[in-house]
Amino acid sequence: MHGDACVSRHFRLATIHEEVSFIKKFMLLHGVNHNMFGKRDPRQYGTVTLDEINEKVLSLAEELGVSVTCFQTNDEGKMVDKIHEAYLEHYDGVLINAGAWTHYSYGISDALEMLECPIIELHMSNVHKREEFRHHSVISPIATGIIIGLGADVYTLGLRALADKTDDTVTENLSNQETCNE
Repeated sequence: MHGDACVSRHFRLATIHEEVSFIKKFMLLHGVNHNMFGKRDPRQYGTVTLDEINEKVLSLAEELGVSVTCFQTNDEGKMVDKIHEAYLEHYDGVLINAGAWTHYSYGISDALEMLECPIIELHMSNVHKREEFRHHSVISPIATGIIIGLGADVYTLGLRALADKTDDTVTENLSNQETCNE
């Protein structure tokens, strides 16, 4: 009987391994004023546009074999609704550059706190080299990681980190399930 239990366990693991081959889906959230990238304060943000950032992220997503939904809004309520969508639709990870909302939006922070997936906080500029109010984030305490100050590269670096982080989680979960007690 013990052998049958192991065979059954291995069959279930084979099924689990097959289910793991799904495409991971991530959400990239751009905050207030990000639609003006390329025009707004080029010294801080460069001349790259939001469309160019999204194109780079989507190109990398294809290379990594993951799916990314990109979203930008200047409406805080719509941002919260999109975070709720990430929760309800079981996204595997969220990248967020909340812009100015980073420093004071407890609504966005509370919504992010509901998520059961990794969250990577992004900022194109080094917020610690800027005005004092930008040094505080209400998102950082709940973020899995933070990438700042590297210009538009923060987005692709964030996607790579998120893809790696979720691979580690899947591998760890499978390793825990692969033990067949004798």
